[in-house]
Amino acid sequence: MVHAGEPSANAASSKIPAIVAFDRKELALILNVYGRKVGLGEWRDYAMDFLRDRAVFSIYARVSERPLFIVEKSPRLRNRQGQYSVTNQQGRILKRGHELGQVLRVLDPQLAVVG
Repeated sequence: MVHAGEPSANAASSKIPAIVAFDRKELALILNVYGRKVGLGEWRDYAMDFLRDRAVFSIYARVSERPLFIVEKSPRLRNRQGQYSVTNQQGRILKRGHELGQVLRVLDPQLAVVG
């Protein structure tokens, strides 16, 4: 399931920023972890939301209203705490950082980080 915010008619000339999305490499890292956990029977579904200020990958253990984990990319935090974060179901940030591979290790400690 993919949700996308409304793109502006002319994003280049307006002051409204473009929609934030995961690039191919980021999505491959996330789906690698997701696929391993699905294979183990721990996770069952996901949703992606692309908004003006952030991209969100929500992970569900079963069909429910609230995601088990949320992987978020917020470029405006790139120069501060880091643009990537993982949040649990209660809203607590489990890990935040500048490198997605390192941040995703909170979900899968056996994940090998390749630079």
